[in-house]
Amino acid sequence: MIKNKLNWLCMLAGLSLVFAYAPYALWWLSLIAPLVLIHAVKVSPTAKQAAIYGLFFAFGWFASGISWVHVSIDQFGGLPLIISLLLMLLLCLYLAIYPALACYLTYRLSQKNTINLWLFPSLWLFTEYLRSVVMTGFPWLSLGYSQINSPLSVFAPVIGEVGITFILLSLIVAIYQLITFIAASGFQKKICSPIQAVTVIALTFALTFIINTQQWVKVTGKQVSVALIQGNIEQSIKWQPEQEWPTMLKYLDLTRVNYDADIIIWPESAIPAMEPAVQDFLSTVNQSALFNESTIITGIINYNFESKEYFNALITLGKKNADDDLGYFYNHSNRYYKNHLLPIGEFVPFQEWLRPIAPLFNLPQSSFSRGNYVQSNLIANDLAILPLICFEIAFPSQLAANLTQETDMILTVSNDAWFGDSHGPHQHLDMARMRALEFGKPLLRSTNNGISATIDHLGNISAIIPQFEEAVLKANVALVSGSTPYSQWPRLILWLMIIFPTTLILLYQRFIASNKKAA
Repeated sequence: MIKNKLNWLCMLAGLSLVFAYAPYALWWLSLIAPLVLIHAVKVSPTAKQAAIYGLFFAFGWFASGISWVHVSIDQFGGLPLIISLLLMLLLCLYLAIYPALACYLTYRLSQKNTINLWLFPSLWLFTEYLRSVVMTGFPWLSLGYSQINSPLSVFAPVIGEVGITFILLSLIVAIYQLITFIAASGFQKKICSPIQAVTVIALTFALTFIINTQQWVKVTGKQVSVALIQGNIEQSIKWQPEQEWPTMLKYLDLTRVNYDADIIIWPESAIPAMEPAVQDFLSTVNQSALFNESTIITGIINYNFESKEYFNALITLGKKNADDDLGYFYNHSNRYYKNHLLPIGEFVPFQEWLRPIAPLFNLPQSSFSRGNYVQSNLIANDLAILPLICFEIAFPSQLAANLTQETDMILTVSNDAWFGDSHGPHQHLDMARMRALEFGKPLLRSTNNGISATIDHLGNISAIIPQFEEAVLKANVALVSGSTPYSQWPRLILWLMIIFPTTLILLYQRFIASNKKAA
């Protein structure tokens, strides 16, 4: 009976976590809700039961947190409601396996009859890493993103979002131990010492204050004028042949009155046609941008006739640098091909079996090929811009691999029309904010229907335009120089936080066990 109650309490705690993320942003909830899971693991009679508690918690966490995925499956997947809900159930259960594994390992690696909760933060990070790489990875909703508006955000330039997750979980363990100590002191023998918990909390406060005084990058004084074009094209009509020219002309008309901007951004697949098929249009826009000494970066789909491959691409039109009088030409090198493709939406694993099953597996443009993991920055009006398309903003290691000393800013383009009026686009925006803060670079986020924004190197939104409106965001973006510690070694920092604490705790446990035997 107690097990059943804890199962459902864990699920309710997980469900509540959605409010810690955008658009609700109750960041302090991330310090409270996981306490239920920590308690469940602590009192669990077996490793298997600990994993079950983790499964219930994580299922609730993902069921509420990524419910926006169902919008695209339901509206564009062409499946009956019961089938789309079943697919969401399976997705949430799959993602819940990773936190469940963290709970299981915490129990198994602890000393017999004594659950060492200090193992939990590092083991959680390990399973989160697995979640980010297995089956191409889905690192959405990591706990650290909930802290973009909290005091812990100052750690992002030093140890990244993963480091914030580690600190957050360590604080949760510390809070749980303090609560346990206070409760135990009132009615029974003290069952734990508060020293470790107090040390962790005090150290976190001290480091937060010290790091907050540091300046990792500095503003150069140079500004760049940008214009982000938000066309607000409905997804249901976006790829209809009769909408091709009206869509392209809409973007061109919105651009003509904004050529005073140094850089103009059109979002992901803004041009709803294959690049080879619209060469006349692209040449016209290119000449117009050259004449006005501006650069347009736009999303488009390219088809390589030689390899017979489709690519989700970004291309530049107009000025590359001061000496450029040619600008765009077909298959020029100043372009980017998306590397991290979205399963089902952009490629279908085991497609020979899955495609015949349901319309979901035959969505438009679900047969893309991958671009290279490392590609050159786009050059636009003498600026080096690191591009990422949609889902790629969730992968800091990919960003780090493409970051150079010349990179001036980060660009992420997306088409969040797939997810309607859900919390998905808001969560997506906060992930972009975290990347800007981690890497100390200004970031442009251009979308089809919102949320489009400019973000400074501190992760603050400088300018924003509403969702579901045809609009243009014009802003001046301040450039910076220097680099953050995290941008230099993101993978190393991650593995140090996984391996070092785990090894230290396991050695300490062995030392304690050997002393007991000797006594």
